[in-house]
Amino acid sequence: MRIGVPLEIAPGETRVALVPETVGRLVKAGFEVAVESHAGERAGHDDQAYRTAGASIAAGAREIWAGAAAILKVCEPVLHPGLETHEAELAPEGALLIGFLAPAKSPEVIDRLAARRVTAFAMELVPRITRAQGMDALSSMSTVAGYKAALLAAGTLGKFFPLLMTAAGTIAPARVFVLGAGVAGLQVIATSRRLGAVVEAFDVRPAVREEVQSLGATFVQLELTGEAMVGTGGYARELSADHVQRERELIHQHVKSADVVVTTALVPGRKAPVLITAAMVRDMRRGAVIIDMAAETGGNCELTQSGTTVVEHGVTILGPVNLPAGMPQHASQMYSRNISALFNLLAKKGELAIDFEDEIVKGCCITHGGRRLLDATGRPIAGAERPPAPAPAGKVGV
Repeated sequence: MRIGVPLEIAPGETRVALVPETVGRLVKAGFEVAVESHAGERAGHDDQAYRTAGASIAAGAREIWAGAAAILKVCEPVLHPGLETHEAELAPEGALLIGFLAPAKSPEVIDRLAARRVTAFAMELVPRITRAQGMDALSSMSTVAGYKAALLAAGTLGKFFPLLMTAAGTIAPARVFVLGAGVAGLQVIATSRRLGAVVEAFDVRPAVREEVQSLGATFVQLELTGEAMVGTGGYARELSADHVQRERELIHQHVKSADVVVTTALVPGRKAPVLITAAMVRDMRRGAVIIDMAAETGGNCELTQSGTTVVEHGVTILGPVNLPAGMPQHASQMYSRNISALFNLLAKKGELAIDFEDEIVKGCCITHGGRRLLDATGRPIAGAERPPAPAPAGKVGV
């Protein structure tokens, strides 16, 4: 069975779906792996490293996609600029595709995959259950993004992060306020604390209090929040208008005294909630920095511009996109382990054997047999709740 690993062509993407370490394991397990030439170079892996691991090197995209039973990617298929053909159209009918497929951002891509009868698995929809921890690429990439965001904040702020005792006097530590204590937020907290900042963190989920405090940060909580604020998959639930107003008032109090604010709040499949208004920015300290990690989905700050940096009222607001691509070596290593763990669930002894009754399979298989099974948030589509019969070994298409 042949696995294809294309060169990622999405703008700014530097990661690769499989690193040589993982390729070697798949080859030993009986799979044939083909890697597009130069696919791993931006992540620190040249073609020879893949050859040494047992992979073959394909000259271009057509050679990788043609004849592959499975394609492992990082980003969703996009229009190939060199071939003037959409990557989804390069997929063999009935092939298996695994990657971050962005169903909310690119629904037309999912439709293309369904039309090609591709069996597609979205890494961002892998259920957050104990058995799937090794496949949780969303958490892996959030860890990378949180770390990178903290470094970005430290590099942008015109102050030291730590307390310093110098011949010129004492330098007070920077004050960092983190909105959202999920995986990314916790990594922002941990990294900021290692750099010596004083950190506060806000989250509507009281269950994360101990995690925040264990990292040495102060937990900021709105009164009357409770487990009802927790939604599917552990994400924060969308809040009522009254709750949002009281939350904003609390956030306003803390952003006024912060040197750095890092926002991480996301609602899967929807526009990011606005937590920091223009009025709040106007009240912040001059020279303060906002790192909006939700910029790609609209931003948590009203003034954020995705992919760029703006200065408003003396506050520098960064809207970074694809932060994990800024650390391609470790991001690729982590992602490679995640995607291969999911692939190994779907394939045994060199052949595909997908069990559509499996909880993980049902949770992230987004297209199969020419139809969409899940919507952008991972919920079954009406009429597709009943999973298809298990695919026979070695075949995915029906």
